[in-house]
Amino acid sequence: MIDRPRCAWGDSSPDYAAYHDDEWGVPLRGRDELYERVSLEAFQSGLSWITILRKRPAFRAAFAGFDPDKVAAFTEADVARLLADAGIVRNRAKIEATIRNARAILDLDQPLDDLLWSFAPTGPRVRPATMAEVPAVTPESRAMAKELKRRGFAFVGPTTCYALMQATGMVDDHVATCWRAVSGR
Repeated sequence: MIDRPRCAWGDSSPDYAAYHDDEWGVPLRGRDELYERVSLEAFQSGLSWITILRKRPAFRAAFAGFDPDKVAAFTEADVARLLADAGIVRNRAKIEATIRNARAILDLDQPLDDLLWSFAPTGPRVRPATMAEVPAVTPESRAMAKELKRRGFAFVGPTTCYALMQATGMVDDHVATCWRAVSGR
């Protein structure tokens, strides 16, 4: 772990530092990659992100690399298999939502990238000075959640959608003193 100023949460563990430095806030594209992030953010609901981050390899294995074509074909037998998998979060509603969301992706009339990124704010934004200034919900995340639900997605509330926007670089909430903000990376 390189010693440099980070957002406060990014210094709390080596796992967080790596995630903060290499992924959080970096623009992400790709159907499977964004489906993975939608899924992991949904699984995180009510839990610590570090729990999800540490289980990510097991999630990838359990959900066929987050390939929506494969996950959409999951059956009740797959749900039972996933509920027995100690490597992931064994929550039936979240497992079923992940399968439902794969099916919703296949039903989209536009690429998932285009749909999700259409909610990214445009224009200048004030960089937060502290994490206390970072919102949990924005008008854009509310609109994203509403549209995703309309299209058949589950476990995609406004807070989950804003976390997704932060994680995938749709918004940049690195605090002003963070090396990522200073470097413009």
